[in-house]
Amino acid sequence: MHTRSSFTPALGYHWLTGLYDMAIKLTMPEEQFRSRLVDILHPQAGEHILDFGYGTAAVSLRIKERMPDAVLTGVDIDPNVRQYALRNAERKGVLLTLDLYDGEKLPYENATFDKAVSSLVFHQLDYAAKLHCLREIWRVLKPNGVLVIGDWGKPSNRRMRWAFYSVQLLDGFATTEENVQGLLPEIMTTAGFDNLEESGFVNTAIGTYRYHMAQKCEP
Repeated sequence: MHTRSSFTPALGYHWLTGLYDMAIKLTMPEEQFRSRLVDILHPQAGEHILDFGYGTAAVSLRIKERMPDAVLTGVDIDPNVRQYALRNAERKGVLLTLDLYDGEKLPYENATFDKAVSSLVFHQLDYAAKLHCLREIWRVLKPNGVLVIGDWGKPSNRRMRWAFYSVQLLDGFATTEENVQGLLPEIMTTAGFDNLEESGFVNTAIGTYRYHMAQKCEP
């Protein structure tokens, strides 16, 4: 399991974290892929939403911009990136709840959130950590709660496969292997999620970013 001493930080190295937002702007159609993620999440007023792995708070801020009355909570393992997230929120004049956790149990009670969202996080986790984190998200979602994940997935063509090697060189081949093989939906199912749906993809300069939506359906 990833701990605060062993997790993979943004861009693979702590000293590159400050360049993360610029790297996204240069290699990905930022407006397109993030706006579509929020479209799929479809935040509503009063909904309790968890941003798992908030990073620099780019997704959290877009959710609050789209729906200011959503009750948003972010959680991340990296105390370094939290400082960037807080500064970004301050520049936007938005107050965000940005929590830290130790990579084990999320610091929330069962059935706390209506929805959860995660972007560009799961490719940084090995199989065991992917499964563990998905089970934790399942636990803190309410019955019929929705999870939306945007992350690197199976390349849509050979050019996208070659482009994705640049991500693997930074974030590691072991953690990204399931993403390249398109296995993230299968892991989501193993973690307990139902009604899985792939909601499209976006090709970028460094790979194919895919959207997955699933639901917590309890008997």
